Amino acid sequence: MERTMAQAETASEAPVLEVEGLKKHFPIQSGMLKRTVGHVYAVDGVSFSIGRGKTLGLVGESGCGKSTVGRTAMRLLEPTGGKIKVSGTDVTNLSKSELRPYRRQMQIIFQDPFSSLNPRMTAGEIVKEPLYIHDIGDATEREEMTKALFDRVGLRQSQMHNFPHQFSGGQRQRIGIARALALNPSLIVGDEPVSALDVSIQAQVINLMMDLQEERDMAYLFIAHDLAVVEHISDEVAVMYLGRIVEKADKKTLFTNPLHPYTEALLSAAPIPDPTIRREKKILQGDVPSPINPPKGCHFHTRCPYAEERCRVEEPVLQNKGNGHIVACHLR
Repeated sequence: MERTMAQAETASEAPVLEVEGLKKHFPIQSGMLKRTVGHVYAVDGVSFSIGRGKTLGLVGESGCGKSTVGRTAMRLLEPTGGKIKVSGTDVTNLSKSELRPYRRQMQIIFQDPFSSLNPRMTAGEIVKEPLYIHDIGDATEREEMTKALFDRVGLRQSQMHNFPHQFSGGQRQRIGIARALALNPSLIVGDEPVSALDVSIQAQVINLMMDLQEERDMAYLFIAHDLAVVEHISDEVAVMYLGRIVEKADKKTLFTNPLHPYTEALLSAAPIPDPTIRREKKILQGDVPSPINPPKGCHFHTRCPYAEERCRVEEPVLQNKGNGHIVACHLR
């Protein structure tokens, strides 16, 4: 009995999600025999943790591996290497049947609110489906739970019989949120959940997510490229470049005192709503290198204005600069 209580206490103290050295390499196959001739290093050694009730924002250019991190952390994609822990339990190598109970703790909101919904199912059936899959309640209880979810995300119960094409983009994303909430998860991965929406609708959806987090004490992994949205919703922010995290800090520190040259460039490119404020823009030269053949040393050295010879041959490691502010840069 004492051991059970101790284990429960340890689980409650553990991060909701913890990944260590996460890797996802996609094989490149060629020829009639489909031989592997190379790999796409989409995620190449990413580590972070998210506590209950906290939000980690994951930012970076398109193609840097943000979405792959989220999907691999949820085991929607099988990791090539590293560890994934959910509430202190290592789920990296669990079979599908062993992983099933942990599926209830992890849910995802997809970027495109239309293609992520089955066009042949009504909105009510879509939200109710997770309850059927995990055998929660009887038919009457599921119906009542679905009605309550529609009310909570700002949809009318009468809309439960409508199909996805009968909703606006913002309403479809609310259906996606309701579906993610159905199992009362402890973690939600938001894979650019507002990037396809109008600005005014973005604000409504973000505020809804923040209210739900406060109510249910959920953790969020919020993947986005809009820095203003990330600053609004996140507690911590991690910056990715070519499959790796190059800087991570609490949002105030990262936005006021960025240390990595790539983070500086991202922030300088973000628009400022006040026209009286002028900020020097740091334009990055060249294109993002291919993840098939990433540069040796620091991956960013081919575009970095401060690169030295050491950067071209020696890979920088993440170093703690105080108060949890970590950065991978030889010059900082």
